[in-house]
Amino acid sequence: MTTGETPIPGTSQSAEITSHAAEPDAAERHFAAKLRYETDCWDTNEALRSGADDVVVLDVRSTAAYDAGHVPGSHSLPWREITSERLDSLSPDALFVVYCAGPHCNGADKAALRIARLGRRVKIMIGGHHGWQVEGLPLET
Repeated sequence: MTTGETPIPGTSQSAEITSHAAEPDAAERHFAAKLRYETDCWDTNEALRSGADDVVVLDVRSTAAYDAGHVPGSHSLPWREITSERLDSLSPDALFVVYCAGPHCNGADKAALRIARLGRRVKIMIGGHHGWQVEGLPLET
């Protein structure tokens, strides 16, 4: 096959994809575990709109990025500034949802790691700020 050609179903390229597929029980375990660590923009928006007081959304980008536009109801806490003292005023039962710029940024991963190390529950909002915009959700300044 030359560059730019579309693979024909049933050829070795299709077989390559299907030969590495997980069995349904393994796939179920994988995706169930993944959902324990991640949420998306839509579900985060729904939690904020419903007034869920057990969810705290943290924008872990720089303060300047937060000021330029952020998820409504989120709090600015750059990932490097996450400490137990900064989280002490928040409920110990809170679920933290963290986001950064988007899929090209690992700030949310760094924030989630810090929060987890402090013994708090945390999820990453996949897509981040960019994903929020792609979903057409409003930003606040």
